[in-house]
Amino acid sequence: MSLRNKRVLITAGSTWVPIDRVRVISNIATGLTGILLARSLQKKGARVTLCLGNSALCPSIKTARLRRFKFFDELKDVLFEELTQRRYDIVIHSAAVSDFCPQQAVSGKLDSGRGAVLRLKPLPKLIKKIRALAPSSGLVMFKLEPAVKDSILIGRAINAMRAVRADIAVACSLDPYKAIILNGSKKRVVVKSKRELVNRLIPLLEKAEV
Repeated sequence: MSLRNKRVLITAGSTWVPIDRVRVISNIATGLTGILLARSLQKKGARVTLCLGNSALCPSIKTARLRRFKFFDELKDVLFEELTQRRYDIVIHSAAVSDFCPQQAVSGKLDSGRGAVLRLKPLPKLIKKIRALAPSSGLVMFKLEPAVKDSILIGRAINAMRAVRADIAVACSLDPYKAIILNGSKKRVVVKSKRELVNRLIPLLEKAEV
């Protein structure tokens, strides 16, 4: 299908969860993949909304709708607003969403001169909320496993894809970076850089494989 005038929602960057009033739990995501996807999709004529979390990168995407967030709850609220007020043809969920938050919130600031034990509890999976709010949208999800064999990485990505009925899963590993693109027909495309990932993913979207 042509991507011209298709509505595409992209999430990118890292999310924070608070430890106390001044400290957070975060991750090392930069948001680069989502920014590159937004630029390429715009060149194809898509109508892009980029939800960008904590990132030192400048998107420089003049015609995209840009929504910024920092915290997990802010991203959750942005997604609810976007997916209930607009219809999107494709959702690309590349943000590195926090998986845990402290079991007990600290209202002030932890004493830096004393030790502390931080107990964590799992956060809800936003990818499940995306699918529930946008059941007819093409859904591209990302699965990161930094240090496992390809067979394990692929197996976990396929299981995650089936659990949320995603159309495409991008299974990623680090050091060095590698991504394996999986779709419903079980095709596998291996790439070694984020720019190559974008160059191989866009044609799959154009071929209506989502």
